[in-house]
Amino acid sequence: MDNRRSSTREFVHGITALILALFLLGVSSGLGVLKSIVDIWGAILFIPEYPAVIMREMFLEWRSWSRDKDYLSGEVTRLRNENANLRLELAKIAGEKIYSPDKTPEARTARVTLRAPMSWWSEIRIDRGEHDKITQGLPIFSNGYLIGRVSTVSLISSWAELITSSSFMIPAVIEETRELGVVEGDGSGSVLLRYIPAGRGVRSGMKVSTAMIGEQLPPGLPIGQIAGEFTPGSDGYTTYRIEPGADLSRFYTVNY
Repeated sequence: MDNRRSSTREFVHGITALILALFLLGVSSGLGVLKSIVDIWGAILFIPEYPAVIMREMFLEWRSWSRDKDYLSGEVTRLRNENANLRLELAKIAGEKIYSPDKTPEARTARVTLRAPMSWWSEIRIDRGEHDKITQGLPIFSNGYLIGRVSTVSLISSWAELITSSSFMIPAVIEETRELGVVEGDGSGSVLLRYIPAGRGVRSGMKVSTAMIGEQLPPGLPIGQIAGEFTPGSDGYTTYRIEPGADLSRFYTVNY
């Protein structure tokens, strides 16, 4: 009797184990089928999702580039200002100009091919370019006086920014007093000399020339003369009007 019960119990256990094994086999097989279905569905969805993924990556890259660009732009501006201040200090320490006005290059002449009315006091186009060894930053002259510098260059022509342009700014020095300031245009035909300390004995008729800027725009390039005070200023500095040595209202050729 006990043997029969023992055999029945073993039979039940065996049937139970077999059923469990078959269940697990079926589940595992089902998971494999499910995974295959998921993989196929994912491949199908990849096609419409791909442009969105690319656009997201491009947006993230653009945002990173924009942040880096803003940072680098700020650093460039800071370094330019620092460099200009250092050049001004060096010019002040030197105490003498290293460029003689009578050596202003007059041998090479360019013709003004365009001076648009809307940018009359800002820029001109000349008929000289890379083929004529024109480079960006090269100074241009009229009647022996600095009137601007080359801003962009193409193969056979160039654009030059005039000293009357509102974006034109260069360090300058009053030759009689050696006071340093910044020459800039107002965009309407006037040229100003800013950041001169008040009470330095600056008078009308004193000559203004470039301070130490760089190899292409060296110290001593003649600009014009003091024409009088423009604004006394409440910050301890005075702004003066400059009478350019060249007639900037009308000219047809320039020297470089």
